[in-house]
Amino acid sequence: MINKIKYKKYWRKTSLKQEGIGVSFLNHILKRKPKNFLEIGVFHGVTSRNVCDLLNQIHGKNFTFTGIDLFTTDNEIIKEEIIPQTKFSNPLKTIYYKYIARLDPYSKESVEKLLSKHRNNINIIKGNSNKVLKEISLEKFDYVFLDGGHKYETVLNDLKSLRSVVVNKGVILCDDYDLTYAPGVKKAIDEYVLLNNFNLKILNSRFAEITKNST
Repeated sequence: MINKIKYKKYWRKTSLKQEGIGVSFLNHILKRKPKNFLEIGVFHGVTSRNVCDLLNQIHGKNFTFTGIDLFTTDNEIIKEEIIPQTKFSNPLKTIYYKYIARLDPYSKESVEKLLSKHRNNINIIKGNSNKVLKEISLEKFDYVFLDGGHKYETVLNDLKSLRSVVVNKGVILCDDYDLTYAPGVKKAIDEYVLLNNFNLKILNSRFAEITKNST
């Protein structure tokens, strides 16, 4: 039995902070009940933790979660990319993580700590998704949440690598489809869907669901 769906923020930054968006996202996962989940763009790990908690409720320990992120603020690496602001606007959170927790919430180690409850089910990978996706097996994944780099080229390259997920009747859910300061996201998704004759459905004026066309 699934408990009432809640999207917890764990006192960290999350891209799904708007009221109701996180719950809507989790309900979409609940509807599809994936067993092998891939998240591109882990950030502070808030969404990752919520997803793992939900998959655990659905499948017990019979699920896998893989997360990919750059986990870096090195300007030389990210200077041409569009990524979320990693610093807190709340000074109390800055003090907590710097002086009490003594960890950078935007780090592989911090995310793994947040997900430690599910340590036997997770694999967190530090690296550029455009490269990592070419180095790992993608056949098993039945759900991908794409929220990594927001440049047109980055999104399109990620989607090209993930084609087998859709072909195998999985789903790719892309975040920030209508993000005004990153129009490359929408452009890449629209081109990709048209080129592959996939089905595109826009949810909450934000998420782009890509699935195999039934016709």
